[in-house]
Amino acid sequence: MESHRVQDMMRLMASKIQSIANSISDDNIQKFIRELLGAKRIYVIGAGRSGLVAKAFAMRLMHLGLHAYVVGETITPALTKGDLMVAFSGSGNTKTIADIAGTAHEIGAHICLITSKADSRIGRIAECIVIIEHHRDAVKDDAVEFEIRQMLGEHKSFAPLGTLFETASMIFADAVISRLMEITRTDESALKDRHTNIE
Repeated sequence: MESHRVQDMMRLMASKIQSIANSISDDNIQKFIRELLGAKRIYVIGAGRSGLVAKAFAMRLMHLGLHAYVVGETITPALTKGDLMVAFSGSGNTKTIADIAGTAHEIGAHICLITSKADSRIGRIAECIVIIEHHRDAVKDDAVEFEIRQMLGEHKSFAPLGTLFETASMIFADAVISRLMEITRTDESALKDRHTNIE
């Protein structure tokens, strides 16, 4: 198989993420931001690589001064009505995440889903859905198609969108934090004050 420069792979991924950004609904983003700002407490959850994105998002929410927790951590308090759960799940059907989101919904929490599949277990109970969807240009050459899938980390046996979903979700989450900083008029010095100082 033909080899590719790492820089070229990065540029290809960046172009695909730009395409994803262009496809995200403004209305859905505004609803997500309203849910974040209106929540008593925010609980984030995800499995595998999506779980790492969720943890990074929770950390930034905490830096903003919001009450944010990662589901499954030992110091995470009990969820109650009026709280918000943000689930990162490409398929929207990951069993452990869907089960926990279902329990949170029954308790009375709002659910926001970051996903590539709105019609899913979590999507059906979510008040707020942000679609991180990627439309690849049609490729006639199967060999080229295979190489593109390899470069983007997309494999038919893996979850939809593979690497690209988590990468785009991370960038989306950071962009949301930047927008929240504008809305709340929080500057970087305030974030630094809440950054850990015992590492």
